[in-house]
Amino acid sequence: MTRCRVIALLLLSFLPGAAAGGLLPALVPRSTLQLGRARFSARPVLELTTRCDDACARREAALTPQDLQEHLSYETLYANGTRTLTTVELSPRGGGTEKRRQRWRRRRKRQIYGTDGRFSISGPHFLLDYPFSATVKISTGCTGVLVSERHVLTAAHCIHDGKDYVKGARKIKVGFLTPLQGAGNRTGPGGLAMRWARVRRTQVPKGWIRSPNSVSMDYDYALLELRRPHQRPYMKLAVAPAAEEMAGKRIHFSGFDSDRPGELVYRFCGVEDETAHLIYQHCDARPGASGSGVYGKVWDPVWHKWERKVVGVFSGHQWLEVAGEQHDYNVAVRLTAPKFAQICYWIKGDYKSCQKE
Repeated sequence: MTRCRVIALLLLSFLPGAAAGGLLPALVPRSTLQLGRARFSARPVLELTTRCDDACARREAALTPQDLQEHLSYETLYANGTRTLTTVELSPRGGGTEKRRQRWRRRRKRQIYGTDGRFSISGPHFLLDYPFSATVKISTGCTGVLVSERHVLTAAHCIHDGKDYVKGARKIKVGFLTPLQGAGNRTGPGGLAMRWARVRRTQVPKGWIRSPNSVSMDYDYALLELRRPHQRPYMKLAVAPAAEEMAGKRIHFSGFDSDRPGELVYRFCGVEDETAHLIYQHCDARPGASGSGVYGKVWDPVWHKWERKVVGVFSGHQWLEVAGEQHDYNVAVRLTAPKFAQICYWIKGDYKSCQKE
């Protein structure tokens, strides 16, 4: 067995996953501790770049169930600046460990791979139509996706740098592209304006809130709860299946890329590689796209049709060094069964109802 395959197996062994049709684990809150007020001292990071080598792979492979529960504990930030830390217990109810082989590719250029494959979505008819209408802008400079009547999924690094909340998180807002009639905010594409909605609270997994030296993309996701419900269709979440189980083995996402100000940018591409926690791909993206909801067409066995569902969150860029060879990818965080259970609990507030998802 080559060293490359050994590292790949190390990444996949011991990491949580869910078999198709398996029951979700139960994420049960245990205690809530009041923390001091947030300082909001961190600088916003629109372009997250990380590196992972052999030591990184071994560290991630050595996670225990206790480590997983620690990572899935979470911090809640309220609009008045107060914080709480909630510890959880994870009770497995089904599924198994994922053991998919990785295929490391040759080194490529960063972020834009060859010909730019992004499409600017124009015209109110398209921008206000599903699924593009479920894409929203985060006031810290990132993108998010609507996942319930009042919840937005985005990247954790858009809110928190691993050590403290970014300055803009103090009064964070969510922007909706809206027809211009009577809108008093800045103009967007196709005669639309950005209407901003206030956020009631923000939740970030403790797996992200660590020293910046140990920041891992594995838990780069956060959930924002709006003060009031919106009136738009939202995207459903799904435990990320293997790429082979999605239509065309493709992923899609839309975001507010910084090099195309005022435009919503859509792209799609094939999945290159995947671990239990990450989706490696070469979808073209620029800063500002972080936090986009990554979706695939997943087969619904009840309705017997393919359905768009969010299976991950676009995080940024990662250099992988395996056996001395560097590999270059854009990366999305996979929604594993434990992460899905956590986000479902954040949305519903009742872990038992999440067992029916």
